[in-house]
Amino acid sequence: MKTLEEEGWSAFPRPVSQSDDFVCDAQKGMTLRDWFAGQALPGLFPESLSNVKVAKIAYEIADEMLKARKA
Repeated sequence: MKTLEEEGWSAFPRPVSQSDDFVCDAQKGMTLRDWFAGQALPGLFPESLSNVKVAKIAYEIADEMLKARKA
């Protein structure tokens, strides 16, 4: 899987912002793959699987979502 920099995709990036009272640094946000994996988790909890297996399945689903997004 490519890195965020290679893919150029992120979820919830935030540009630098400032007001009279504060300055917020820019943030890249999480990778789109991480976001997709997190969104897949609620559908996996009814399964009687270990946390490690659930995490692996969530990222497999995220990878498939990224492939489908490119198609």
